[in-house]
Amino acid sequence: MKYNILGHTDMKVSAVSFGAWAIGGAWGTVEDDESLKALNKAIDLGVNFIDTADVYGDGRSERLVAKLRKSRSEKIFVATKAGRRLDPHTAEGYSKENLTVFVERSLKNLDMEALDLLQLHCPPTQVYYMPETFAVLDDLVKDGKIRYYGVSVEKVEEALKAILYPNVQSVQIIFNMFRHRPPELFFEQAKKKEVGVLARVPLASGMLTGKLKPDSKFESDDHRIFNRHGEAFDQGETFSGVDYELGLKAVEELKKICPSGMSLVQFALRWILMFDAVTCAIPGAKNAFQAEQNFSAADLPPLSKSTMDEVKNIYDKFIKGSVHQRW
Repeated sequence: MKYNILGHTDMKVSAVSFGAWAIGGAWGTVEDDESLKALNKAIDLGVNFIDTADVYGDGRSERLVAKLRKSRSEKIFVATKAGRRLDPHTAEGYSKENLTVFVERSLKNLDMEALDLLQLHCPPTQVYYMPETFAVLDDLVKDGKIRYYGVSVEKVEEALKAILYPNVQSVQIIFNMFRHRPPELFFEQAKKKEVGVLARVPLASGMLTGKLKPDSKFESDDHRIFNRHGEAFDQGETFSGVDYELGLKAVEELKKICPSGMSLVQFALRWILMFDAVTCAIPGAKNAFQAEQNFSAADLPPLSKSTMDEVKNIYDKFIKGSVHQRW
């Protein structure tokens, strides 16, 4: 496993880390015992950073991470998120009172004295134009409730605005073979400001595993069936906003250029790590087998320029027209 410093923090985190959305909920049936096996396998393979959120299973994900931390001797950094408990989810809700309540609840769920990293959870765009919200985060650091803070964003424009705030240490953004816009400007600016980049949805909601088919079935509580058109939250969170059938066609082309000795999962994750602005990719895993596939990707050799060019050609042909300017 390779490790990178996250922003200006004291955290040196694994290049492939653990995204804990799926073990909380909204991905169909998941068993806590299997989730813990996945988490433990990740730690066995060198993972030392876990990304979760207070709304993943209404705290279920955070509590599983707490259970893991109690059972392991290794240093495990934890990032969580706040804001999506708001109902309605409005910019005005990102107040000192609300954020403090959310943080204290996460501290209890995670059984931590201070959160390693708190991220605003894809807030409305208006929040990035509210310096008073970031002042609240500064106060939470001063109060010892959080060590560092960052943001999780939907759009490149939000990412660029967020890093103008000097104490934003990280930006979590959707970046994968179906999302090529972040490197165009944001990555360069993030490197200049030494802001960490967490690549989320790295496998495009499982599309880039190569295992999905036209007739694949999803359970009713799986966002891959109930949020395909943005019915519950931003459409870009599900299959990266790519039409299901179109995505399958692109995946078939990616399979043809997948390097020998790599699974498509490993290919997709290794592609992300080719961009030096990325601090870590955070795929999810619901069981130990998925964890093993994911977390071995950091040790694979670099991809060739011709392979990188071929990935871009597939993106340009199948994906770019429908997603590039939206996010």
